Amino acid sequence: MKLCMGTKINPIRKYFPIVIPGLLFVILVFVSAMELIDTRDGEWLKQMKKAEASIVLLNNASQSVPIKSLADNRIASVNFGSQYASEFDSILSKYTTISRSEAEAYSPDSVINKLNTGLKFFQTIIVQLTDVSVNDPQILAFLSDIKRNRQLIVFMNGSASSLKLLDTLNCPVVWAEEKSAVAANMAAQIIFGGVGAFAKLTEDISPIFRKGSGYSTVAVRLKYTVPEECGINGPELQASIDQIINEAISARATPGAAVMVVKDGKVIFNKAYGFHTYQNTRPERIDDIFDVASVTKISATTIAAMRLYERGKLSLTGKLGTYLPLARTTSKSNLSIKELMLHEAGLTPFIPFYMNVSDDSHSLDSSAFYSVKVADGYYLRHNYYEDIMLPRMLNTRLQTRGRYEYSDLSMYFLKEAIERQAKEHLDWFVLREFYQPLGMQTAGFNPRNRFDKSRIVPTEQDNYFRKTLLEGYVHDQGAAMAGGVAGHAGLFASTNDLAILFQMLLNGGQYGGIHYFNPQTINLFTSRQSLTSRRGLGFDKWDPEVSKKYPSEYASPETYGHTGYTGTCVWVDPKYKLIYIFLSNRVHPLVTNKLSSLRIRARVQDAVYQAIAKVGK
Repeated sequence: MKLCMGTKINPIRKYFPIVIPGLLFVILVFVSAMELIDTRDGEWLKQMKKAEASIVLLNNASQSVPIKSLADNRIASVNFGSQYASEFDSILSKYTTISRSEAEAYSPDSVINKLNTGLKFFQTIIVQLTDVSVNDPQILAFLSDIKRNRQLIVFMNGSASSLKLLDTLNCPVVWAEEKSAVAANMAAQIIFGGVGAFAKLTEDISPIFRKGSGYSTVAVRLKYTVPEECGINGPELQASIDQIINEAISARATPGAAVMVVKDGKVIFNKAYGFHTYQNTRPERIDDIFDVASVTKISATTIAAMRLYERGKLSLTGKLGTYLPLARTTSKSNLSIKELMLHEAGLTPFIPFYMNVSDDSHSLDSSAFYSVKVADGYYLRHNYYEDIMLPRMLNTRLQTRGRYEYSDLSMYFLKEAIERQAKEHLDWFVLREFYQPLGMQTAGFNPRNRFDKSRIVPTEQDNYFRKTLLEGYVHDQGAAMAGGVAGHAGLFASTNDLAILFQMLLNGGQYGGIHYFNPQTINLFTSRQSLTSRRGLGFDKWDPEVSKKYPSEYASPETYGHTGYTGTCVWVDPKYKLIYIFLSNRVHPLVTNKLSSLRIRARVQDAVYQAIAKVGK
């Protein structure tokens, strides 16, 4: 199973896409795909292991490889003649936003100078060299110039005699003598720490590159590999998952889906199925962006609460009135943060805000007064959430406290507490604290502000409220009316982004060489904290009532995660070092329960566990 993913441009960071007319310097967006080579998975693994054992990391005294900082680190990949650049760049782009450019060896000075000028907005430049291009004096001069004020990393894919031409270039050099897509794949993963480097030179190449030279690194990020590396039969796993997802699509439980499986820190399965809609005009892709619905609760709101908890700014025993002044004169004032996160605060489960919008509160056109965009052609008046929705929630009747009652209101309130303590909007807080430094490229709220709608999987054909197909606007009506950012819904993401985030949690708070959480904090929030339900703090958990088989018949009691109304789920099982991600748009074109009644998500998860159980048998 060979994994390929396209280079992406991330408007979140407001990077500058650079296109220079007449120059082979372009920002490429490759077709995102998973190429599943069933009959070659074993052979692919052999080649990967061979490449890992032979690729040498040189000149890394600065420990620049693997690249650590991703936030505000604009990275460009420059190819001088490598035929495996697409493979190399597609793997780089799994870790962060990569802008790609290329030029031929022995190009005119004007071409190289324009290329150099076009890189002015980038902090890190990764250059691919070949036997031909490394012999071009202009390219060597280009490298020296880049090295003066930017971080330069060279991937040299060529002979030992060519490598010696770089012995005076004092920057990290990843050298692979073997010329192949597998070598390019592994080199890219070494640069970002998906795999560690450990090979040494077996002979003297130059006065600098001597026998025994080579730096060792350790893996600090996800590795992209094949199931066989974990002892799992790839074709069998794929066939099992294919059968279940195809059943779902045939039954019109969902027009499409994307599934990712991470085992032992390794992405061993990532495949997209079906189409965005039943019109079958746009195939699902593995980097498509989905409305994850209530997975927002753990992928944004809860991790924000965890960060503030560690900083001593949010107490689990603290009262809502402490953090939300508007609550102080209501029955919600003494509700604790812990009660909110356990859904034991006695709150009303749901308020259908969309059913009570007066004619003068919305408009078909935007203006200073109607500034809250709920969907294409639907705008609410300014401060509608603050003036109407929040007061209504605070003034609802409080029900029995201490009893589990799932309520979205709890996460509305928790968001308010988080924003007051963070002094920042929730969406910007999680972007700055987590998504950007982790290298998550699609995760965020209000994706239409950052991506073309073709990248975003549509949800419901809303015929009762917004009167339009929802494309890049949050499906949950209340979250949409709150400006697209709410504690319970509003996040959009791809499978890869969610895998990065939850691998960080599974790692005990470490990822990419950066410390995000203390392990004790993760254990506290993800363990069962209720006497009346299975819930953790913000997280859903494995159900001890075995007959429910929730979330899977084979999940361990340590399992934590969440499901989403749009047909999504993320489950982490620390016992098996396993992350399972399922994204779909089961609410398209209209809401249907078939995904749940057919137990599609659970059965796919069961298939993963069954594949793991066969290891060693």
